[in-house]
Amino acid sequence: MALVKDLDYQMEVILSGVVDCLPEGDLRAKLERSIAEDRPLRVKFGVDPTRPDLHLGHAVPLRKLRQFQDLGHTAILLIGDFTARVGDPSARDVTRPQLTAEEVRANAETYAQQAFRILDRDRTLLEYNSRWLAPLTFEELLKLTSHFTVARLLERDDFARRYAENLSIGLHEFLYPVMQAYDSVALRADVEIGGTDQIFNLLAGRELQKALGQEPQSVITLPILVGLDGEKKMSKSLGNHVGLTDPPEEMFGKLMSLDDRLMPDYFRLTTALEPSEVESIVRDLETGSLHPAGAKRRLAREVVGLYWGEEAAREAERAFDRVFVERELPEEIPEVVVYDDDLREERIWLPRLLVLAGLASSTSEGKRLISQGGIRLNGEEVADEDREVPVEDLDGLVIQRGKRHFRRIKRLRNGLKPV
Repeated sequence: MALVKDLDYQMEVILSGVVDCLPEGDLRAKLERSIAEDRPLRVKFGVDPTRPDLHLGHAVPLRKLRQFQDLGHTAILLIGDFTARVGDPSARDVTRPQLTAEEVRANAETYAQQAFRILDRDRTLLEYNSRWLAPLTFEELLKLTSHFTVARLLERDDFARRYAENLSIGLHEFLYPVMQAYDSVALRADVEIGGTDQIFNLLAGRELQKALGQEPQSVITLPILVGLDGEKKMSKSLGNHVGLTDPPEEMFGKLMSLDDRLMPDYFRLTTALEPSEVESIVRDLETGSLHPAGAKRRLAREVVGLYWGEEAAREAERAFDRVFVERELPEEIPEVVVYDDDLREERIWLPRLLVLAGLASSTSEGKRLISQGGIRLNGEEVADEDREVPVEDLDGLVIQRGKRHFRRIKRLRNGLKPV
């Protein structure tokens, strides 16, 4: 793709949703020179594959990298298969557990597959930092570390806090910013993207590039995406996430539950809309000329469309309306078989049925869901956490958890569960 020659437009797109662009004026100067020389910038985003599944929070820097890509620059997706074995200490109160090479390899493969749901695979340089970090000799590592001081490393908020509280800091954790900085040297990065929690590591890359005779990279930081609850950062463990591989209907439904206050950030950080259009939507929300429910629908359509296509987004919206506006059941409900040996005296305890149906991880969670009013049987809310379902009511029973999760029970008569 040809380099976009409009400097002001490039700056508008790149700075949309950004927290920091450091040092001031550096990126604009780089872009100006890039346009004059018709030389795309090398833009790096690195990630350690410490988990296999990605959500919209992980997608925020990937979307920014895609914007650079669409402006004609060279996007570099760096998989930290070597640094993942150390573990990034950023925003940590304790040392991360170290992953095995096998765990890192499996996560890296999944990460790359999901990242290319956002990035253009044909226009992305995919790199692994084991290529240059693994061959480093001890002598070469000593030369790199000579450009850093312990005092400087202890300026990091996480290290300073742990040191002040007499908490353990592994020596290998001090090497992490050195390794990430060397990534920028090895890739000759012009720009590096990261979350606000990465600013120390990103600036370390500038310092090492300068020390080794390279032009220092510009640094761009992006906010940490708050989860659907409007309180804590998006996290799978907190259940406030939207997964990149969530089915379209589930993704749409989750976004419709988004806290209204978060919509401006979500429009800026999770969609591919032009910055001017996003700001128009935000203004309309602020003045009340656009109802939050309508804006949320637009947001959900945009995000689902990015990952599954426009037709899937339209069908997800229709499915949402059938269930939540027209109060109809979804057209397709996963079926769960209940066998004779699941029963006790021709009935089954509802919390256990929820576990069998995959709607609760344990009977304790099942009881909690029932007591909180989160379970319906054939559309009727259940309040008794000790409820037992008789065998004659099982076949065809529709269980609903919350607003989006449904299961239809099929009772297999005279059948025993396969071993």
